[in-house]
Amino acid sequence: MEGLKAKVCAVIDDLACEFIETSHRIHENPELAFKEFKSAKMLETLLAKHGMTVESGIAGMPTAFKAWAATGAPSTCGAPGPFAAPGPTIAILGEYDALPGVGHACGHNIIGTSAAAAGIALVKALDGVPATIAVFGCPAEEGGGGKIIMVREGWFKGVDAAMMTHPLPGESMIGGPNLATTSFVVKYYGKAAHAAASPHEGINALDAVMIAFTAISYLRQQVTEDVRMHGFVAQGGEASNIIPEYAEARYLVRAEKRAMVDKIAERVRRCFEAGALATGARLEITEGMRYSERIVNHTLADLLRDNMRALGIQVKDETEKVRGSTDFGEVSQVVPAVNAYLSIAPETVASHSREMAEASKSPAGDKGLLDAAKAMAMTAVDLICTPDLLRKAQDEFESTMSHRKS
Repeated sequence: MEGLKAKVCAVIDDLACEFIETSHRIHENPELAFKEFKSAKMLETLLAKHGMTVESGIAGMPTAFKAWAATGAPSTCGAPGPFAAPGPTIAILGEYDALPGVGHACGHNIIGTSAAAAGIALVKALDGVPATIAVFGCPAEEGGGGKIIMVREGWFKGVDAAMMTHPLPGESMIGGPNLATTSFVVKYYGKAAHAAASPHEGINALDAVMIAFTAISYLRQQVTEDVRMHGFVAQGGEASNIIPEYAEARYLVRAEKRAMVDKIAERVRRCFEAGALATGARLEITEGMRYSERIVNHTLADLLRDNMRALGIQVKDETEKVRGSTDFGEVSQVVPAVNAYLSIAPETVASHSREMAEASKSPAGDKGLLDAAKAMAMTAVDLICTPDLLRKAQDEFESTMSHRKS
């Protein structure tokens, strides 16, 4: 097993320039949710070049893909699962969508490329060792929930364990529970009028937004401490002397449990309805994809932490709560999963900032890419070569989910 770990690391080092170049090219071509055509193609080309079978456009999403290869036997796995090749199936997940305005300020160029690098290293190193290595290209983590769609469409059936590594500022860690979330796009339709000459003839759509936001502010006192509610006005009028006939807001609701998100979301919806009722504006609400909370698999967390430390990475001793949200939570609801966070910048750098975007294409970011790939590949080796560890992770998952349902 240690020999195989050394081998996957050697493969990653040998191909380091190619992996870093891919990461930089994705960084230089930032693409938003569900529009990551260039980024997905770069990763698909890289994976196919190194011997993996690639299926593009899975789960009805043009920028989603699955790449796989069976080691020790010809691959017969179809799409969607279950996988039919012998040995365990280990899935490594990549992301590659960027953020509006600030590009790859969440480092998804690193996430996507490190997943591909880990998959390629495993396929090249596990010669004769029965397993299936799957790399999933997952679009729209920043808004849209590509992994949620993939789970719903059955693409994780037959997967025995899944993992992903996310760059961050500050000390490296294994991600613990995070916040479930849901989003709203809220539109109010009013009636324009001259704001000075005939305001009484108008219906102020912006007033409806302001009333709703005020109602939500009062609601904050009546929720548990884990709840987060935040949003912004996307459109609120055209000129100061015209009663706004159209206004639009975007809003997020988060909480530690999906059940609480659903409960609070309904109350937030009523706040938006109050804005319409008070002003007479017509209301349209579109609710976005709901992200579930991440289920921590401590068996996988311990393995990945140990492998990160074997590479010389300083990692926090315990899993850490994360106050953000990710559609990786949905994956953790259906298979044993682990989500590591690897430092590429000091803690003084804010996530989703221009400084973080710069770090994602820096020497520290490049090192983080290679370290992430190595740590995930080493953890996959543990699971493939030690069936008892994989069984322990699966038993923990089944016990956890059974307990949550009871």
